[in-house]
Amino acid sequence: MNSLLQDAQMAARRVGLPSDTIVINGGRPLRGTIDVRGAKNLVTKAMVASLLGDTKSILRDVPDISDVHVVASLLEAHGVTISGSAETGILIFDPSNVASANSAEIDALSGSSRIPILFCGPLLHRLGHAFIPDLGGCRIGDRPIDFHLDALRKFGAVVDKLPSGIDISAPNGLHGAKIEFAYPSVGATEQVLLTAVRVKGTTELKNAAIEPEIMDLIAVLQKMGAIISVEPNRVILIEGVDSLKGYDHRALFDRNEAASWASAALATGGDITCKGAKQQDMMTFLNVFRKIGGAFDIEDDGIRFYHPGGDLKPVVIETDVHPGFMTDWQQPLIIALTQAIGTSIVHETVYEDRFGFTDALVEMGANIQVHKHGLEGGERRVPRRPLEQAAVITGPTKLHGSEIVVPDLRGGFSHLIAALTADGRSTVSNVGLIGRGYGDFVAKLEKLGADFSFEV
Repeated sequence: MNSLLQDAQMAARRVGLPSDTIVINGGRPLRGTIDVRGAKNLVTKAMVASLLGDTKSILRDVPDISDVHVVASLLEAHGVTISGSAETGILIFDPSNVASANSAEIDALSGSSRIPILFCGPLLHRLGHAFIPDLGGCRIGDRPIDFHLDALRKFGAVVDKLPSGIDISAPNGLHGAKIEFAYPSVGATEQVLLTAVRVKGTTELKNAAIEPEIMDLIAVLQKMGAIISVEPNRVILIEGVDSLKGYDHRALFDRNEAASWASAALATGGDITCKGAKQQDMMTFLNVFRKIGGAFDIEDDGIRFYHPGGDLKPVVIETDVHPGFMTDWQQPLIIALTQAIGTSIVHETVYEDRFGFTDALVEMGANIQVHKHGLEGGERRVPRRPLEQAAVITGPTKLHGSEIVVPDLRGGFSHLIAALTADGRSTVSNVGLIGRGYGDFVAKLEKLGADFSFEV
């Protein structure tokens, strides 16, 4: 069995899916109201932060997704006691008995997530040692961890790359450092924050990521007793402290999930209200959504996204770090662009292999050309990067049902939208990967009136 299929099946089991294959009869608008819980990209990092506290931590609005189950298992493998459940949305972490974990147990879990690399700083503080086996996650490009390891070395850690994984120790303790990223990596910024809060001295991080999820992680750490200031021009200063306590925190909403359902509403000609979504963190997406021809209403407890009728319009999108247009937003939105009149262009500048999901869309009838080395010329706001690609989408094209194999999390949800948009019957396999980041997506499909069943 290939590793992608294994990951998908394991993820499906973690979130209680009856099968890893879903059959969809498309061509009907999605309409209704759903709840959007805490952001996957914050919740899993806040769970790791609980390792740093001397007392219990409480995390609220936790989504029931596979990645949460993986991180919970990794924490339990290190001696953290967890009560509550992702089903109820509240998890309580007791780190009073943190200990070194069995490497085989970590290895069995690490293939399903890239979160283990973020355990390094907290484990170095608690145990003086960390071991990280092979890293998993979505296959959307190289995603090197050199930023992480280089930062740890600057703190004074000793990093040994072994055939079985990465062994990290701090024989002389950890100290403050001056760190500057060549690119504002979200994961590496999280690594620095989770490590710097307990080192001796002050850390200055330049060219840091400043995504809302980063700001929320900083809020979590500040509640624990950390001293962190966000300065102008992507500079973050962290003054190390001797100890931290637990936190009580409600996670910010998942803007990636809200944007995905918004794209589904637009592509299917539907009307979806995402309770919990907030305008401020989605402004860049909302601008593009409106340019395409979508409509939205900002409500006290969420955002209503809908197709107001009329023709959809083509757009040019350049993905970028926050506050730019997120790379996670472009994949689901491309389905709506296949229904726009004219030619749209999506410049992907963050990951080098994020258009692999479009092969299935072409088989369904979409007119999409992927330029592996990007497109030269034209006015650009985001500086061209050597790894970037471009997708040219010409529409409108009628999509028809097909057999689809989900390749990754965001691409998988995009395939789900395509199947819901298409005329006829589609069979979508590897849907467990969607469960890595979309909580209760099956129940939400039911609430929105989708016609589907699981292939058992």
